[in-house]
Amino acid sequence: MAKAKTQFVCQNCGTVHTRWAGKCDGCGEWNTIIEDDPLGGIGGGPGKTPKKGRAVALTTLSGETEEAPRVQTGISELDRVTGGGFVRGSAVLVGGDPGIGKSTLLMQAAAALSRRGHRIIYVSGEEAVAQVRLRAQRLGAASTDVLLAAETNVEDILATLAEGKRPDLVIIDSIQTLWSDIVDSAPGTVTQVRTGVQAMIRFAKQTGAAMVLVGHVTKEGQIAGPRVVEHMVDAVLYFEGDRGHHYRILRTVKNRFGPTDEIGVFEMSDKGLREVTNPSELFLGERNTKAPGAAVFAGMEGTRPVLVEVQALVAPTSLGTARRAVVGWDGSRLAMILAVLEAHCGVRLGQHDVYLNVAGGYRISEPAADVAVAAALVSSLTSTPLPVDSVFFGEVSLSGAVRPVSQTAQRLKEAEKLGFARATLPSSSAELPKGRKGLTEIEGLPDLVVQIAGSARKLGKQTDED
Repeated sequence: MAKAKTQFVCQNCGTVHTRWAGKCDGCGEWNTIIEDDPLGGIGGGPGKTPKKGRAVALTTLSGETEEAPRVQTGISELDRVTGGGFVRGSAVLVGGDPGIGKSTLLMQAAAALSRRGHRIIYVSGEEAVAQVRLRAQRLGAASTDVLLAAETNVEDILATLAEGKRPDLVIIDSIQTLWSDIVDSAPGTVTQVRTGVQAMIRFAKQTGAAMVLVGHVTKEGQIAGPRVVEHMVDAVLYFEGDRGHHYRILRTVKNRFGPTDEIGVFEMSDKGLREVTNPSELFLGERNTKAPGAAVFAGMEGTRPVLVEVQALVAPTSLGTARRAVVGWDGSRLAMILAVLEAHCGVRLGQHDVYLNVAGGYRISEPAADVAVAAALVSSLTSTPLPVDSVFFGEVSLSGAVRPVSQTAQRLKEAEKLGFARATLPSSSAELPKGRKGLTEIEGLPDLVVQIAGSARKLGKQTDED
């Protein structure tokens, strides 16, 4: 007879150990490892023999399909990120830094849905009822019919949700506070979080109610708890932003019922979160048009074009090793652009400190920003301001060639709408508007450097004449 398997799981990080130890090898915490029951099913050991299964009906890929029924909040930015509203019977995980505005956003969404006649239940595990009511009064949501409870026990929450009419939306704030009687560990541990989330997802699938779960994040910005939680839910949203700025970005990283590259932009005020329908104006609102080292990047976030300013500062270093600091972009990608500039364009930056920043705390993830970053770097090095009415986009390869990017027409249309008459883009770009003037097509990064250097000589000549 096979010996029953035993495993030990760290309640802080979820690392599985073959034997008990006082210190976890994964996170370094002490006294967080407990024995976990072996999984049932085939190979689960004595006493874990599975019951005889039943045959399920098989079907084909062809056939009629129905669009997933959704609950629209009326908040267009939130509906955009979720793919058109919350899907009935789905589970959505929302993560973000403490105080970023997760509870504020969900309270506004709950109030908006309640005004539309939906039954909404808001369960708070971190705040008392009086605290939630104060937030609702500040947001103008106190007059709505949102049902409120302050509870952390999973069994009590499920019993409450099962009473009366089925809710259309349930908000659990947050999953780290949930605890179940069937698990012998403290709230917030891996086992408790996994058990609580499983119970909530099971309720959502059985009843058809949309479930929104709020999760804490770690120092690295990832949702705390076992990674399996993100695999269990149907959608994962991250609420991002810098407390020093008044705007917030809701970003999709997983969505089984919609796109995974959409963003929603909000502005924080004393009355709550306000939708920003044109993010480009927000990110370009405080531009210094005469300063060198600033390039406007025409990017895409899902189906939405976004114009954002990329700022670079190149200065001679006083240290033995030059510094490289990046905010809002990938540091490895910056190192690649610097290497291409030096190897193929003759731009020497080894004895210079390089600082790169994306204005407004915005974070760029697509490689189309390579040309804009290179233009900002060369502009700062030569002290040459770039044209005020020009945007830049294109991907740079290791050979120095500039590769085309997708959705060129949408980028140019957004730039034209905001008053940018010129654009520097790859020469092989498709879908270029016919008859559009002011387009500078480049085949490689040396062409961009020559273009900026020519502007520098022209600017110097005009200065001498003055």
